[in-house]
Amino acid sequence: MSSEKKPNVVFILSDQHNAKVVQHQGHPDVKTPNLDRLSMEGVRFDAAITQNPICTPSRMCFHSGQYAHNHGYYGLGGPKPPLPTMFGHFRRFGYATAAVGKIHCPEYWIEDDTDFFREVSGCSIGGNPEYRAFLQANDGLQAWEESSGRKGVYGQCMDGFPSKQPYRQTSEGWTVTESINFMSKASDAGNPFFIHVSFPKPHSVYCPAQRFWDLYDTEKIHLPPNADYEMVHKAPNLVASRKGYENLDWVEFEPKTYEAGRKRKLHGYLGCISQVDFAVGEIMEWLDSNGLSENTIIVYSSDHGDFATEHGLIEKAPGISSDAITRIPFIWRCPGRFKSGHVSKEIVETVDVSQTLCSLAGIEPMLTSDGKDITPLLKGENREIHNIGVTEFAWSKSVREGDFRMVYYPLEMFAKEYPDGFGELYDLKNDPWEMTNLYFDPQHQDRIRHMQKKLMDWLVTTTRPVSTLATHVAGGWQTYTRLHNTVCMDGKISPDQLRELKNNNYL
Repeated sequence: MSSEKKPNVVFILSDQHNAKVVQHQGHPDVKTPNLDRLSMEGVRFDAAITQNPICTPSRMCFHSGQYAHNHGYYGLGGPKPPLPTMFGHFRRFGYATAAVGKIHCPEYWIEDDTDFFREVSGCSIGGNPEYRAFLQANDGLQAWEESSGRKGVYGQCMDGFPSKQPYRQTSEGWTVTESINFMSKASDAGNPFFIHVSFPKPHSVYCPAQRFWDLYDTEKIHLPPNADYEMVHKAPNLVASRKGYENLDWVEFEPKTYEAGRKRKLHGYLGCISQVDFAVGEIMEWLDSNGLSENTIIVYSSDHGDFATEHGLIEKAPGISSDAITRIPFIWRCPGRFKSGHVSKEIVETVDVSQTLCSLAGIEPMLTSDGKDITPLLKGENREIHNIGVTEFAWSKSVREGDFRMVYYPLEMFAKEYPDGFGELYDLKNDPWEMTNLYFDPQHQDRIRHMQKKLMDWLVTTTRPVSTLATHVAGGWQTYTRLHNTVCMDGKISPDQLRELKNNNYL
């Protein structure tokens, strides 16, 4: 890409999109014409791994490029971290930056690095209450409260139903409108722009606008193959969650049965994905009509997946247990720059977004990012970028290597049920719906030990220390020095700089 005319960046994130639930992946019901077009004109990644299976920590991995064990956030919200973001980095190089929609990060972390900030959900305290008030009055939560007669009882509903509000008054419709306003002004001013467009759906409440609900028939929707099976050697918390849903506390509408409720949920979920798909199409259409598509990188992904009734479950917890949560859609498009229609099977991670966009924009990489540049894959090359992909909870880790996925739990996690230890191992090639846990199979013990060692090596070599003895880190505008210690702007040392000292006695 020419350094004279930097590419625009539109980074689109949905919330809780199961990677299997798109039309181009062969899903039997869902309608996603715009995501299908994006995939056909760009590159899709079929082994894209999210770093964390819940909202805030996952988004922090995207925006900072750091693994969760480095930025340290494993819950929702939290104090502002001393950690650079993609927004601030790109703004330094002349970009107009914006974040619109469900940002859901620690207060003022993103706000302070953007020229234009609009938060729809109230998750980021720095958001403007005027915009949140509009959406709270016009989006699905109020419609559910009115329909169910349970106003103020729950913050979320797991059942599915159509919203009473038209599309333009939903979070997706509003987010598109505000995003186009920003892009239009930035373009008119002659500035390259970097915008994060973040759609709250298909996360609950599962209430798409009526036009998207009407795309589906509850009775004709297909449940996934693993919706009902005997859960042998599955994680105890996963089994408990399944039993909880079977007890029907989450069902709001008639008929109030587990069988009917989960189909309504899936109906609402599919409608929400189609609503997001339509919103993506509006962004693409605006870029086309304004002659900006050729010089605009679009990235579509999600913070994590959703069970979407896989394993008989409804939302996303316990997410570490399933490929339905840890693998995400990941589609990149820039006409003429990437290999159109290419499907990459290589493992990529959410931390890679930052470094790849820096490379494509021709600006300095972020020293505080743990990610890798996946540009060769976007050009259609076949090469290994990561030998494993890891999703983290504080006390458990999911590891993807090739066609296998392993989940590591410390011994005391499930000591009552499994005093000798518990884990999970799945052969995704032969068991893509993860119904057979091979962890206790004698024939797979060598593989388990191999993947456990891979995980240990990964944790050791990717950790960013605050200081190490006899380490001399190169300076520059992305570092600072105190008491003879030079560190990156997050106050830590990059593992890449430590690799240059591999024979040092103190490593």
